[in-house]
Amino acid sequence: MTRADVFEFYRRLAEADPSPQTELDWINPYTLLVAVALSAQATDVSVNKATKRLFAQVRDPAAMVALGEAALKEHIKTIGLYNTKAKNVIALSRLLLAEHGGAVPADRDALERLPGVGRKTANVVMNVAFGAETIAVDTHIFRVGNRTKLAPGKTPLAVELGLERVTPAPFRRHAHHWLILHGRYVCKARRPECWRCIVADLCAFKPKTQPPVTAGA
Repeated sequence: MTRADVFEFYRRLAEADPSPQTELDWINPYTLLVAVALSAQATDVSVNKATKRLFAQVRDPAAMVALGEAALKEHIKTIGLYNTKAKNVIALSRLLLAEHGGAVPADRDALERLPGVGRKTANVVMNVAFGAETIAVDTHIFRVGNRTKLAPGKTPLAVELGLERVTPAPFRRHAHHWLILHGRYVCKARRPECWRCIVADLCAFKPKTQPPVTAGA
């Protein structure tokens, strides 16, 4: 894509959704951190169902430690990898209390030192909770970056760095969500819905898909 194409790509996404939001339910930076950590290899819908009762009871690291690993597992047992995730959430909660006074740090390196928190999770927390211009490359953004040729790369980090290079300043704050939502609902993995894509003419993907033929048409 040319620089003008990239600007127009984001301009259209921004016009369609001026204030994109995460689809994870959260109350404060701590509950956001927990929700994002739980969302690995799970859908936002499944995480929201599991955390509805959990976050009514637990909203800070001290309360989570008091809840304990066994009780936490009961809350999140419908989510994949819940045993490991429960262990990590309790461990990161203890570390937040021991090293950060119970507060979630607004720093990528500090976040990545927490158990179960990788670069993607750290970037989401920094972007959503603290307004940082970070881009967390999940499977959706990785696909969109490569399929459209907006920022092709062989690894999530390569795509992230590519997006940081090409994304114009006015769009950096919300680029993360525009790309995730576009990949989740339009530029889908198995069959992208090119016929209703507002940036299809700017996208390098070929051949473009056509709308499904309905019976009797």
